[in-house]
Amino acid sequence: MYKLPLPFTPGSEAAGTVEGVGEGVTRVRKGDRVAYAMVPGAYAEHAAVPEEKLVVLPPGIDTKIAAATMLQGMTAHYLAVSTFPLRDGNSALVHAAAGGVGALLVQIAKQRGARVFGTASTKHLGIARDAGADVVIDYTTADFEDEVMRATDGRGVDVVYDSVGKTTFDKSLDVLGRRGMLALFGQSSGPVAPVDPARLAKNSLFLTRPSLAAYSATYEELNWRAGELFAWIEAGTLRVRVDREVPLRDAASAHRALEARETTGKVLLIP
Repeated sequence: MYKLPLPFTPGSEAAGTVEGVGEGVTRVRKGDRVAYAMVPGAYAEHAAVPEEKLVVLPPGIDTKIAAATMLQGMTAHYLAVSTFPLRDGNSALVHAAAGGVGALLVQIAKQRGARVFGTASTKHLGIARDAGADVVIDYTTADFEDEVMRATDGRGVDVVYDSVGKTTFDKSLDVLGRRGMLALFGQSSGPVAPVDPARLAKNSLFLTRPSLAAYSATYEELNWRAGELFAWIEAGTLRVRVDREVPLRDAASAHRALEARETTGKVLLIP
């Protein structure tokens, strides 16, 4: 789904120290600690990155935490702050609430005053609860549509943040209340089949397929999002889970762990 020309170096987010700058570069200097996302080629000891894609790290942010935050953290940020700006009294359903984006999204949603429903597998329910989800639904044993509608007295939720796609899409639409929004930002179970827009007529629903690239398109927006995330981390109101650190030379073992669903947080590759 995310095709790149071959051959390519994997990885699209990293953090490190600037060792040199090109002619005309003014936003970063040699010695700055920086982080980035959405730039291919991060599986490397050195990377050349456009200055407008770099975020200079505050003194209180650890470089490793910055590397673990950029992609998933900014995704969670744009979803809760911009795509459907949550506020006090809103209700939200977060699929994969124990995942990398999901657990961060639940925390940000709670900060903004929302009531949060989260789906997770049996062994990961505790992560969703620790993130702050008010109602945690085991999708392996329960129907999330039934659970959400029961808990909301049939009203449904204001927004569904769905990274799963094919297997959750239909019921995600069905649990939305009047003028609710489905933000489909991933498709881990496969792509969604074509949709008849007339389906949205019931309750006048909104459907969007957002992406981080569109929500961090300018240097100013990128730095605003990252800056808010780092401020929350420094204040202790946003916790980033790091599952393990793996030497870059053993990247294949990290991929095997991810494929086997052995991890419950970010996996860092260390040069």
